Amino acid sequence: METLDLLKQVRAIEIRTKGLSNQIFSGEYHSAFKGRGMAFSEVREYIPGDDIRNIDWNVTARFNHPYVKVFEEERELTVMLLVDISGSGDFGTTRQFKRELITELCAVLAFSAIQNNDKTGVILFSDKVEKFIPPKKGRSHILRIIKELLEYKSEGKSTDIGVGLKYFSNMVKKRCIAFLISDFKSPDYSEALKVASRKHDLVAIRIGDQRERSFPDVGLIQFADTESGEKLLVDTSDSRVRMAFENRSKEIESATTELLNRSGVDHVRIMTGESYVNPLLHLFKRRDKRA
Repeated sequence: METLDLLKQVRAIEIRTKGLSNQIFSGEYHSAFKGRGMAFSEVREYIPGDDIRNIDWNVTARFNHPYVKVFEEERELTVMLLVDISGSGDFGTTRQFKRELITELCAVLAFSAIQNNDKTGVILFSDKVEKFIPPKKGRSHILRIIKELLEYKSEGKSTDIGVGLKYFSNMVKKRCIAFLISDFKSPDYSEALKVASRKHDLVAIRIGDQRERSFPDVGLIQFADTESGEKLLVDTSDSRVRMAFENRSKEIESATTELLNRSGVDHVRIMTGESYVNPLLHLFKRRDKRA
């Protein structure tokens, strides 16, 4: 991609997603992802009913009068985007590829994070970890993330979510918010998911396309797997073939939902060619009600 074209794309995504973050998502994001830690704020005189465990004995001794430490919610958070950049991202049948949708979602989340004074970092993975961008604040950092998502060409074609999650758990020691963004077409990652969700506040964003759920009767069609390169000739005019495909898709979706629920991971399904505003708002509000 030419540099000028790339910069135009980055700018277009910034305009589109920053507006949504400012006008719609920043307040909901703030409510849904409150600071989980408590940070020291100040000392004040003891008031009957205060927790005696918070007495600052040094200050108390100095003034010969009891003083307590005051704590407030630690608002500054770290947000990590764990992004699947495997070959299946180059699929889409309704106005956009999955990779394009993922890029916009990352931009919206990142701009929402900086509105909240949070740092954002990124892990790009396929069947291996391909790039780690350490968490930082600021518009220029977010623009770098968008640029990487648009420009980066993955070395691996297949997906291994477990590899990405293990790297994340080992690399990021302090508890953070993490968005795992993928179509979840991966070998078993249940153990890595369990470990990461215990250590961090993990949210799964499941990317899909309608033609991964069902396909119309359009006769004989050759399908190609964007990850393996395998090709298959399918007779879509056969209703039994279409039904078998739909049933298998439902089974896979159901198994993924069950795994995420069992691991205590919040999740949302977002489809290409459809607005992601309501699904994200629903996710944020659902979390806020539980807080």
